Amino acid sequence: MTVERFEFQTEARQMLDLMIHSVYSNKDIFLRELISNGSDALDKLRVESLTNEKVVMPSEPKIIITADREARIISVQDNGIGMSREEIIENIGTIAKSGTREFMATLAERREQGEAVSAELIGQFGVGFYSAFMVADRMELVTRRAGSDEAWKWESTGDGTYTLEEASKDEPGTVVTLHLKETSEDLDDYTSEWKIKNIVKQYSDFVSYPVTMLVEREKESEVSEEGEEGTEKSTEKVVTEETLNSMKAIWRRRAEEVEEKEHNEFYHNAFYDPADPLKTIHLKAEGTQEYYALLYIPSNAPYDLYMPESVRGVQLYVKRVFIMDDAKELLPTWLRFVRGVVDSEDLPLNISREILQQNRAIRAIRNRLTKKTLETLSEMLKSDREKYLQFWNQFGPVLKEGLFQDYEYQKNILDVTLFDSTKADGKRTLAEYIEQMPEGENDIWYLAGDDPSVVANSPHLEAFREKGQEVLLLSDRIDPVWTSNVPEYEGKKFRSVASGDVDLAGEEEKKEREEERKKKAQEHALLLTHLKEILQEKVKEVRFSGRLTSSPAIVVSDEGEINPQLEKIMRSMGQEMPKQKRVLELNPNHGVVERMGKIFEAKQDDPLLEDYAHLLYGGALIAEGEMPPDPVGYGKLVAKLMAGE
Repeated sequence: MTVERFEFQTEARQMLDLMIHSVYSNKDIFLRELISNGSDALDKLRVESLTNEKVVMPSEPKIIITADREARIISVQDNGIGMSREEIIENIGTIAKSGTREFMATLAERREQGEAVSAELIGQFGVGFYSAFMVADRMELVTRRAGSDEAWKWESTGDGTYTLEEASKDEPGTVVTLHLKETSEDLDDYTSEWKIKNIVKQYSDFVSYPVTMLVEREKESEVSEEGEEGTEKSTEKVVTEETLNSMKAIWRRRAEEVEEKEHNEFYHNAFYDPADPLKTIHLKAEGTQEYYALLYIPSNAPYDLYMPESVRGVQLYVKRVFIMDDAKELLPTWLRFVRGVVDSEDLPLNISREILQQNRAIRAIRNRLTKKTLETLSEMLKSDREKYLQFWNQFGPVLKEGLFQDYEYQKNILDVTLFDSTKADGKRTLAEYIEQMPEGENDIWYLAGDDPSVVANSPHLEAFREKGQEVLLLSDRIDPVWTSNVPEYEGKKFRSVASGDVDLAGEEEKKEREEERKKKAQEHALLLTHLKEILQEKVKEVRFSGRLTSSPAIVVSDEGEINPQLEKIMRSMGQEMPKQKRVLELNPNHGVVERMGKIFEAKQDDPLLEDYAHLLYGGALIAEGEMPPDPVGYGKLVAKLMAGE
């Protein structure tokens, strides 16, 4: 029997070296690749059997794994299309010209000619095949092409050459045998039944053909000797074939065919969440790109939702073969709570994270999934408000991150954002806020703070409540960030009730109040100047307010200035921020302010005025949910005045 020796093509030698030394840090991947090649071979056999009567699909298409621990051998066998001598040279010896690519080109030509032939074909045989050299120092391949009686044996040690000779094989298909490298690590024992089962479960559980394993089991049987009473038990070893994969890729089934209990079972097992998902998103994309997606919105936020090192993104599969479980590139970070699977027909099996970041197909999938998720949330908001409230209470703050991270989706996110309000008992949307705005009103008023109860009872709201003007109450940590980046919604400007000089009176009333305020300011001009001098290290201005009705004082920021909550967030992230002085606004009609005026008239340098000034400023900060600059000194000052000293 003649043995021919060949050299790998230059590109193939380079790929072989790359596979062994750098591409895959996880060596388990080799088994995934060989199983995928077997599935590919069965797919091609199925399609060719439709047009070639000499090619017949086996009654039990499958992929069989066998292992010999003593000999340190593992083999992967399929009863698929097999290869001819020429195909072996082209598919394995030449990396840039794979049999699958040529087959797909042939299939495309048939479609152009109007022939109704279709199939799900996977892989690039040559590329994944080389990964086996990460664990093997010698490989053998015996294959027989369907429709042919000839069989061939290929063999290589990965040294840049391979041999080819005639062989014998009873049935069409391919068997790849790996002579494993010696290793001292038990975890890398690829002849271990436990190890093989775990790899198949992780990477190839949803391959559409049975992946089986031949295992040796002990079987007890009862025997009795002739003429003797009773029986004895004996043990014998038998070889059984066990199926290792479930083959239940429910994302490839039609959405209406999958029952809710199947979704729940898959979700529990795949994402380790004991609660049922709140919402399911099932889609199939066809055309220039073909992929399947099955996304789940969880019922509850995971404990690590805000931890940077936690797993993000959905699981990525390529033609049912698992690639990675945290494909962050498939969804933006503000949708990181979404769990699910994306299964592409177009991506290569050996795609890396670096390629994912630059891949145009991935960007297109990301855009489609993002839009579909937002559409689903919008539908849920309209059709099932109670369920949407459950979602919002768990994930609303995360979704709002998109308001400043993704301008493209800013409007869509605002459409489904819910707010607490001074008017509504429950949460409301911006559309509902605008619907009840007074005619001629062009501002969406809001107040942001750290604590819901502090925000709801803030003195900033007094004039708004008196006028019946609705204000949105924002108390999520992310609110100061996005409000600084979103100027308007539906032509209505966002305005903080704690910024600028606010006066809600009508034109006539505003003129009257402005005149009254000017009069008061003139009467107490020296007092205001004196208070500013006392608090010059803390405030930039002291003025009378148009927004207070019952509280004595508040602190406000000028229009356009960074709000104090955002300033605090930036500092907590380690960014240096210059301390901004704010404005102290006084209620000109409050008894405390009137008394201060009388004290000042009697004695302009009365030290009591300094105590009052610090008390007013500290109290205004406390009403904002902040601490006075000197809490201990503030407490002593309160005690001093209470004691009448």
